[in-house]
Amino acid sequence: MPKNTQNPGHSRVPTRTHKIALTGVAALGAAGLAFSLVPAGGHTTTTEAGSAAAVAYSSEPIKDVKGTVTDQLAGASVKVESIEAKRKAAADAAAKLKAAAEAKEKAAAEEAARAAEKAAAEHAAKEQAAEEAARERAAQAAASRTVKRVAVQPAAVQTYPDNLDGWIRESLAIMKKHGIPGSYSGIHRNIMRESSGNPLAINNWDINAQNGIPSKGLLQVIPPTFQAYHVPGTSWDIYDPVANITAACNYAADRYGSMDNVNSAY
Repeated sequence: MPKNTQNPGHSRVPTRTHKIALTGVAALGAAGLAFSLVPAGGHTTTTEAGSAAAVAYSSEPIKDVKGTVTDQLAGASVKVESIEAKRKAAADAAAKLKAAAEAKEKAAAEEAARAAEKAAAEHAAKEQAAEEAARERAAQAAASRTVKRVAVQPAAVQTYPDNLDGWIRESLAIMKKHGIPGSYSGIHRNIMRESSGNPLAINNWDINAQNGIPSKGLLQVIPPTFQAYHVPGTSWDIYDPVANITAACNYAADRYGSMDNVNSAY
């Protein structure tokens, strides 16, 4: 026998294929040994039977090897299909995630666009409101300036001539403000009877004079009556024509209803 060339500590364990091959070799060796031991004239029946048995014995392992390989190939195919299925599922999941991200991004972009449009509309509305407010303020300022100008302008002062006609008309204007009745003709008629139009006229002979309070002025008013029926806005001088007429008409209105109703001494 040849020497073992392998290292004693590293003997290789025979695989299933190696076992099958060794078995076949052993069978062939046994068959050859049997053939060589049979006499020349003997029968080979035993040898043939042994050979057939050896062949039959060696064919079984070969069949097992084929089946094992087929099973391994089938298992590998299943693994490949499983890997492909997992890869496809991962790809589908990634595609779904991408689609969801794109949809989310699109929705965010649309929302941002709507927000921008809303902000622009609000800004435009604010600008319009500010412009309207500015126009309103300008109009109010212009109106205020107009009112101030009107207020600053002095009111036209009514002037009357310094004569009987002017005195009567000025007195009538004051009487009108205070609600004192009387007419131009009624005042003029009584003035002409009482003083003939003389604002400094004085009666020193009637009963009032005898009592120390003579009648004075255009309408011959005694001092107590003048003071009692004096009208605000007129002079306190009993000889002042306008003050005398206005106080006398105020007294006549209280006593007779109006100076128009006086046709004699009163």
